[in-house]
Formats: sequence, structure tokens, C-alpha cells
Amino acid sequence: MFRNLIPEQFTNIYYGILVLVSFFITFCGIKLFRGLLPRDKGREYAVNGKLSEGKPRGAGIILVIAFIISSVLFVSLNTELIIYLALIFIEMVSGYLDDGSKAPWGEFKKGFIDLIVAAGISVTYYAYNGSVINFAMLGIKNVKIPAALFIILGIILVWAAINVTNCSDGVDGLCGSISVVSLLTAFVMLFLFGKGQEFRPMLLIMIITVLTYLWFNAYPSKLLMGDAGSRALGVILAISFLQTDSPFTFIFAAFMLILDGGLGLIKISGLRYLKLHNFMEGIRTPIHDHMRKIKEWSDTQVVFRFTILQIVISFVVIALTLKM
Repeated sequence: MFRNLIPEQFTNIYYGILVLVSFFITFCGIKLFRGLLPRDKGREYAVNGKLSEGKPRGAGIILVIAFIISSVLFVSLNTELIIYLALIFIEMVSGYLDDGSKAPWGEFKKGFIDLIVAAGISVTYYAYNGSVINFAMLGIKNVKIPAALFIILGIILVWAAINVTNCSDGVDGLCGSISVVSLLTAFVMLFLFGKGQEFRPMLLIMIITVLTYLWFNAYPSKLLMGDAGSRALGVILAISFLQTDSPFTFIFAAFMLILDGGLGLIKISGLRYLKLHNFMEGIRTPIHDHMRKIKEWSDTQVVFRFTILQIVISFVVIALTLKM
């Protein structure tokens, strides 16, 4: 809406207004509506899980609605971006309903919804952008992937991003802090490659939205995003790296999310489905719980150290992609 009213030469002013208004909308939304959110019941199996008991949970519904409102105001929305917003909203709603449910949803129910959303994102991206990708860190350009394979790999990317982000949401400020670094990495890459001009404002809005949430989620937190936020955030992460035309960069640009949440998924798969007894027995997952319980790191140390590691890795990613 507002983007079309601002001349091209005032792009910097446009981005400045976008940042301030997005922050204001999210901040006011949290202040006004957090009292309506369901309360966390605590998790006996998680390290310090009881400390979250009674806190407002499911703030992702506020974050995503604020994100959508800001996107309508500031982004030149086309059909592709509207579809993305709809699928992000669906993922958020599924997470919010799970957050507020008396009994947690089963893995298959959530997994099925994740699969539908992932398929929608992958097919939509392919329909509007094709299947030519780059391996930016290797300097390899314009590799055409067969359509079916591209869509399958896209589904895997989105599904993985949803689940590793969700698994990392167990320490105040951890999921949001690492995700902001990963999203900023994608934002920088889009500028370096000259890609995603319509998507860049939307990505920046999500970054500001998450930063605003971290104001309330910094240790000791007053608010939890829940599955409503972490799962929607995973969708945004996946879309962001698809938009760079170098989706495999996600592996490194979101490495700490993958390490933290992904090893848990691998461990569960090994024990439950492959029947590998004593598989990864010495590793507690998610890894943030291993560091707190086994290595005796404080919550603040986990957040700072994981985030610092991701910043360092992201600098390496950006340095290697400069050759593109």
C-alpha cells in the first residue's frame, strides 16, 4: 500500500518507516493481547521446564498477525506472496490450536499439516520462479533441477525448517535470536544477488517482528511464542532461502538451528523407527538441554553462545557468497 506512494529515490525512508511501524504494531499487539493467550503448563521432561508454567504461550498468533498487517501496508503483494502469507497463517493457526489444546496434538497430525504447507510453498515457488538454483558458496550458477526433484527437495527444506525451529524453542530467547541471525543472512544475500525485490520488505518485517518479541522473551521471559510462532518462523526461513536461489545455503546459514533441533529428530528416528537401541545415548536432545544439563551452561550462556556461533558461521557464508 504505502510502497506505491513513496518515490523510488526515497527507498531508505520507506525502509525506515517500515521498520518503525512494524515494531510499533507488534509491540502494541503484544501489550494489548498477551493476556488473552493460553498459559503454559510447564514441561516436566524439559530442563527448567517448570519455570515456564503460567506464562502466556502461543504469542506466535500475535506475531504472525502483526507480520501480515505490516506486509499488507508496506509490501507490493503479488499472487505468489499472498499464497505464502496464507500458508504461513495456516501453519501458525495449527501451532496455536496445539498450544491451546488440553492434550498435545500427535506427531502425525502436526506432520500432515506441515507436509501440506511444505508442498504448497514448494509448488508455489516452482510455479513462479522455476527450478534453476545456484550453489552460492561454491560459485556454481544456474543449475537446473528436474521439476519433480526440485519440488521434493523444496518440501524437505520447508518441513525441516519448521521442525528444527520448533525443536529449538526451549530456552528463553534462543529460537528467536538464532532465527534473526539466519533471516538477516538471507536478507544480506538477497541484496548481494539482486534477488527477491518484492520479498525483501516482507523478510525485513519478519526480522523486526521477531526482534520485538525478543523484548518480551529475553531471559527471564514474560511471553512464549509457542508452536504458533516457531512453526510459522520455520516457514519464513525456508521461503527466504528459496528466494535467494541458493536454498542449500540454508544448511549453513541456519546451522545452529539444525544442530540444536535436527539432532533430536535424528535421535528420535533412530530409536523409534529404526529400532537402534542406545542410539546417541550420551547426547541429550535438543542440544540446548544437553548443554544445560550435562555441561551446566546457564540459559543465558546457551543463548549467547549459540547465537555467537551462528553469527560467525553466517559471516563465513556471506564471505563465501561474495564471489557470486
